[in-house]
Amino acid sequence: MSAIAKVLLHNGVRVSGSDSGEGKATEELKSLGATVFCGHSEDNIKNPDLVVYTAAIKDDNPELKKARDMGIKTVARSKMLGTIMKEYKKAISVAGTHGKTTTTSMMTYVLMKANLDPTVMVGGELDIIDGNFKIGDSEYFLTESCEYCRSFLDFFPTVGIILNVEEDHLDYYRDLDDIKDAFTDFANLIPKDGVLVALADSQNVSDCIKNTKVTPITYGFEKGDYRAKNITFDDFGYPTFDIYKNDEKVETLTLSVVGRHNVLNATGVYAASIAMGISKDAIKEGIEAFSGTKRRFEKKGKCNGALIIDDYAHHPTEIAATFDSVKKIKHNTVWCVFQPHTYTRTKALFDDFSKVLSKVDRMILTDIYAAREKDTGEVSSKMLSDSIDGSIYIKDFSEIADFLKKNASKGDIIITMGAGNVVDICDMIKE
Repeated sequence: MSAIAKVLLHNGVRVSGSDSGEGKATEELKSLGATVFCGHSEDNIKNPDLVVYTAAIKDDNPELKKARDMGIKTVARSKMLGTIMKEYKKAISVAGTHGKTTTTSMMTYVLMKANLDPTVMVGGELDIIDGNFKIGDSEYFLTESCEYCRSFLDFFPTVGIILNVEEDHLDYYRDLDDIKDAFTDFANLIPKDGVLVALADSQNVSDCIKNTKVTPITYGFEKGDYRAKNITFDDFGYPTFDIYKNDEKVETLTLSVVGRHNVLNATGVYAASIAMGISKDAIKEGIEAFSGTKRRFEKKGKCNGALIIDDYAHHPTEIAATFDSVKKIKHNTVWCVFQPHTYTRTKALFDDFSKVLSKVDRMILTDIYAAREKDTGEVSSKMLSDSIDGSIYIKDFSEIADFLKKNASKGDIIITMGAGNVVDICDMIKE
């Protein structure tokens, strides 16, 4: 939402809006000329021409109700973004259950190194564009495309990347088949003369790209037109690998981000970039220069000599990928503080969470971050902790910080993990 507001402000539109609290994003918007209200109230709606709302806003929101009562046009965030996207000839959408922000960021580096001056909207803070958006002066537009509420079906991509398709957002989707139907519709947004790049190793993804207008380009470890092979890791967990097109080696890459999942992300970016006609030198330089986004396996400092890492993982598959990345780094004990994100996700994937969270040395659970939901009492972090041998539940962040300061030592790794405010613990423990 903040990126859309910034784009509109850049184009001379008067913007006002509200958030539940104040922070860096709201201060930035104020500095750019936006009127920002703290808290939601019908009094915040004066007489705008248009009201844009995010999927997290429900129909009973006082501002949305007031706008509709006044007959003011209201549109979802995704439709606004689609309207902006429609103006660009090369509109790139990165979709998937996991990895959208990282892959979009990696693609940003490639486009920048190729001097293509893209307009970019990304879900994380990125150093190369000094934030979460960039206004470019070219036909290139790049954004991550979220499947929640089928938002990405409001977009107009000419280039699409599908990273993976798994169960998530079950507060909206009926089941996995419903999710696959949405991704099938997304794949069919790509025009016949466009580019569709998709993960071949996933049967779910393969099911979604069977009958597209454009012939898909595929990638993976085991299958695909482009395959990542000969993967090795250094002491910091950074991978070096070869990319093969069919049976011919076409590139060797060394990443500045960790994990096998990022090997896949890089391979997908490589395949899409080649299909767009970007030079191999710019692709290699961009992918290798990318060193991550904020809250994606971000190194935050030290506590008693233990390395602190913060990660946005909030789905069992993402957590497994993060733990796999940690194993590639030399360490003694791994401490993980996990804050589940939303009650519906925790309840729907409870057994998967229990299984994956049991694979770390020391697990600390804190309360579920409600986000857009209300607590019905059906599931809790205490229940999740009780299902994991050796884990402990601590409600208060300051108690967690004290516990880690007393128990973590040199050579250990501390991970704060989740899509909520668990990152705040990093500042409480780092030296």
